[in-house]
Amino acid sequence: MNKKFYILIGRSGGGKGTQAALLKKFLEENGDHTVVHITTGGGFRDFITSDNYIARLAKEVNETGGLQPEFLAVWNWSNIFITLFKGNETVILDGAPRKPFEVSILHSAITFLGYTHPTVIYLDVSESVSKEHIKSRGREDDLDDTDVSKRMEWFETDVLPTLEVYAHDPRYTVVHINGNQTIEEVHREILEKCNLVN
Repeated sequence: MNKKFYILIGRSGGGKGTQAALLKKFLEENGDHTVVHITTGGGFRDFITSDNYIARLAKEVNETGGLQPEFLAVWNWSNIFITLFKGNETVILDGAPRKPFEVSILHSAITFLGYTHPTVIYLDVSESVSKEHIKSRGREDDLDDTDVSKRMEWFETDVLPTLEVYAHDPRYTVVHINGNQTIEEVHREILEKCNLVN
């Protein structure tokens, strides 16, 4: 099986982590035993628990629902690549890139690592459904309504333009998924549109 690179894009609370886990399970059950699910949000949450100056500043940004500075966003996923990769991994990247300028930086990593024809999976979930999911997660950084609203705003101002960059780049396949369905229906649509099932 050729190694593949999948990028999941969607709102906070839109089900990216759930769908990434289901996609990983499917790929593993069908012969790909080197699937890595990279969640950039999880990486940040781990990082901000460390006791250093940059981590403390990043924690303040996180606690107010802000978007982390670009250098930290790039460091986060590139550091994971450097630490984990052995060369044959199928990657499911969840939560990056978040700004249009990151696309070219991530592309340099994708090509350097030998991936071709990456797939961008856009989980299109309404704001109201995302907010419901966020409230049900029970995470500490999900409790403040103002912070959650900020995350919805930067999805519109930063993430959607990032998706637009991919939509006009012939090196990528972009699949649009109706994320307002059940978890099982979303998973099935991903498999179908990524040509993983008939």
